[in-house]
Amino acid sequence: MARYAEPVTSFTVRRARTADVPGIIAVVDPYVGQRILLGKERVEFYEAISEFRVAEVDGAIIGCGALHVMWEDLGEIRTLAVHDDWRGRGVGHELLEALVEDAVALGLSRLFCLTFESAFFSAHGFHDMGDETVDPVVYAELLRSHDEGVAEFLDLARVKQNTLGN
Repeated sequence: MARYAEPVTSFTVRRARTADVPGIIAVVDPYVGQRILLGKERVEFYEAISEFRVAEVDGAIIGCGALHVMWEDLGEIRTLAVHDDWRGRGVGHELLEALVEDAVALGLSRLFCLTFESAFFSAHGFHDMGDETVDPVVYAELLRSHDEGVAEFLDLARVKQNTLGN
């Protein structure tokens, strides 16, 4: 009778390294294809690698997430994704917890996420911001950013998809 190894149920969350970029892309790409996450060029992942945490099992990346600082007290949780085989097993929770800890360590007091996964984020203490964003002075400063995620947060037309509906 063949013996099968016990399924791996534990994983490690750590800061990302440049060598993790291919694994991060492999986790993120299905969500980009489903239009759940914004697509990024490979170079953008390398440029932002210091913002990322990854979850891994035996050296394989099974999840990722990033914290992007936008202002002195404001940060965005970005690119939180978990490989399909690992969804529902606490990977997203642990990644989010690590990113929140990073935010606190940096002195951020407000976090947001632009997401379709509102139930997940609500379960972790996030709530719908409604029309509440930032005060006009900060808004004017953020307009100077070249970051597409910032543009999406500000609801700028240049990042909106051209779509027609009926």
